Amino acid sequence: MLKTNLKDRVAVITGGTRGIGLGIAEVLAANGAKIAVVGTNADKMKTALETIRQENAEAEGFLCNVAVTEEAEKTVESVLAKFGKIDILVNCAGITRDVPLGAMKDEEWDDVIGVNLRGPFLFTRACSKPMRRAKRGRIVNITSISGLIGNKGQANYSASKAGLIGFTRTVSKELAGKNITVNAVAPGFIETDMTAVLPEVYKVEIKNRIPLGRIGLPEDIANAVLFFVSDEASFVTGQILTVDGGMIR
Repeated sequence: MLKTNLKDRVAVITGGTRGIGLGIAEVLAANGAKIAVVGTNADKMKTALETIRQENAEAEGFLCNVAVTEEAEKTVESVLAKFGKIDILVNCAGITRDVPLGAMKDEEWDDVIGVNLRGPFLFTRACSKPMRRAKRGRIVNITSISGLIGNKGQANYSASKAGLIGFTRTVSKELAGKNITVNAVAPGFIETDMTAVLPEVYKVEIKNRIPLGRIGLPEDIANAVLFFVSDEASFVTGQILTVDGGMIR
């Protein structure tokens, strides 16, 4: 694990109750950050907070549908009331509704765009306000290689992740004058509970397409996020870092 000093910094992590989001929360907590976990499932939230607190970190959970304006704004207000500031935002909440285009229903498109793209917009807009006042902040968006190369059956997901890349690059320009950096990490195939249910033959096929010869771990993504939120990355903004074992080039 990379090490940097995030002591007393407050990190908001959407989708932080499982998978990549939880991995990011653990790594930031291990480096001294106070963690505000945003998720939708109370049971998973309880388990996530227990895991994060094992790092002797201060952590609080906030139940929220990131695609709903009122919930997002209220959650950010609650985080500020609890911690007094927001130094870091990681937009990691994401869902899939994989269906070929011809069979995709309106709600399957809208749900994915809502969580994966509208959610980062709402949280970035809300969290950037206290960051602007402080004249300092770090925002990291979790996109995907699907947003770079596309993927069959994922027109909704790929569109949302490609949109997040454009969003990252635009907002990085808008917020640079306030000393707020905005970057993105594009994971490849990562070992999480979402990918664990895939057929083994498919996972073997994917592994064979990865030059480094293994499936990624949440910690691989978390370490990339840790760099972006560190002081060492103070001159890095508007960048998309692909973490996929060399799968796409």
